[in-house]
Amino acid sequence: MAAFDLDGTLTDGGSVFRWLRAVAGTGRVYGAALALVGPLLVGALRSGRAADRAKERLFRRLLAGRPIEEVEEASRAFILHHLERHLRPGTTERLRWHRAQGHDVVIVSASPELYVRVVADEIGAQGALGTRLATDPLGRLTGGYLGRNCRGSEKLRRLDEWIAGQGYADEPVLFAYGNSRGDRRMLRRARYPFNVGRLGRVGALRRFPPLGADAPEVTL
Repeated sequence: MAAFDLDGTLTDGGSVFRWLRAVAGTGRVYGAALALVGPLLVGALRSGRAADRAKERLFRRLLAGRPIEEVEEASRAFILHHLERHLRPGTTERLRWHRAQGHDVVIVSASPELYVRVVADEIGAQGALGTRLATDPLGRLTGGYLGRNCRGSEKLRRLDEWIAGQGYADEPVLFAYGNSRGDRRMLRRARYPFNVGRLGRVGALRRFPPLGADAPEVTL
């Protein structure tokens, strides 16, 4: 089976800020980002829990009180357009290879699961794991997470949970593809991990083999 990160792995760059602009409006997003510039900068530098908290604060400012159905509809339109413009040929071709081999494919992303599910449907993946968003009893977003931001240790926990739920007779051989330090635990879990980051040998995943001419042959 194969686990793929989304932003920077299957697609170029990030999707979350673009998604927020699509669902909340560009002016509101820039205003909220300016108000939270300190926490957002600290989160970008420190990563980890600081980044998780800053992201959630931004979500609360922009999404709290929004009906989930309305956000889901806008999110679907956004991600379909995003995929048309930003899919990366190399990793997309590798995903098609896995499907042709009959491997199960799961997307594991820190992006909101409500549009990660749409991506999985579009590319034929069996699973979609992302950051889940909490709603109130009236079906309105609170702006907070339901659980934790799906990165780092949480990304690995969710992947392990998904694998356990599939009922495999034997532990599956795992291929994993990521581009950032938030993917390191997932790649360490895999028998065949691949670094698809743009920085290559100088990036956070430099200890993992790249996807390309220098990558080892992978067959089952």
